[in-house]
Amino acid sequence: MTTDRQIQFPCFRTERIPSDSTDTLPEGEAILDTQLREGLSELYRPADGLFLSALSAGLDIGFGPLLMAVLLTTVGISNADEVSTRLLVSLAYGVGFILVVLGRSELFTEHTTLAVLPVIDGRASVARLGRLWALVYVGNVVGAVVFTLVAVPVTTGLGVTEPAAFVELATTFTEHDWSVLLGGAVLAGWLMGLLSWLVAAVDSSMARLAVVWLIATAIGLAHLPHSIAGTVEVFAGTVAGSVTLVDFGRFLAFTTLGNAVGGTVFVALLKYGHVVRGGPSTEDVKE
Repeated sequence: MTTDRQIQFPCFRTERIPSDSTDTLPEGEAILDTQLREGLSELYRPADGLFLSALSAGLDIGFGPLLMAVLLTTVGISNADEVSTRLLVSLAYGVGFILVVLGRSELFTEHTTLAVLPVIDGRASVARLGRLWALVYVGNVVGAVVFTLVAVPVTTGLGVTEPAAFVELATTFTEHDWSVLLGGAVLAGWLMGLLSWLVAAVDSSMARLAVVWLIATAIGLAHLPHSIAGTVEVFAGTVAGSVTLVDFGRFLAFTTLGNAVGGTVFVALLKYGHVVRGGPSTEDVKE
């Protein structure tokens, strides 16, 4: 027997849509349905599991910036041209995101879209969203800081990185005015929200890998500030002795705000709105 599922869109409309599976839904609504289910699952996940997953993400994402520093050190020795260097470093940036997204760890910037959708849809409270954001954000930052404290001295001791490489990565962010940091972070959050949305639209692991690497490389190539990966980049400059803790705190504050705005406004709200308003009317569904 076919059963109906009540999907509520309190900001726009409420209607019944057949739901034997998401395959019966229009493509946009199928993606939204997947995002809502995943978002709800994470919003009601036990706090300890959520925090440990976020901690893992903060640790894992550090491998991207670390490989960037390794490449910058290697390139400095080989004297490769600037264009090739920038492309290679940007490709390396995506490694950390692949480890996090395909490993199903919790990343704050994904949840500026994924966890917001059930709140917009009326299925979860703002307090529940705040709980998730706090746990994931703190876990991510702690993981990123721990990774940096271990990776910088170890890799410099091994001779595969030089302190100057970490300083170069950090100062490309800290030298900017707050408005530039904030604007760039909005764009990075926007792209991360799209990453979350597009990953839900594909089925195979290879397709997910391609989506993650494409978007992460775009963020790296444009050198847009990402609050968690950037924590590794900028704090590494602090550990290397060139960037102050004040500079690091300033970077983290503005990029966190910008990432949250980018993912929430330009992906969660807009995607939700256009899927709902662009969906079939009740009469069309009945036919």
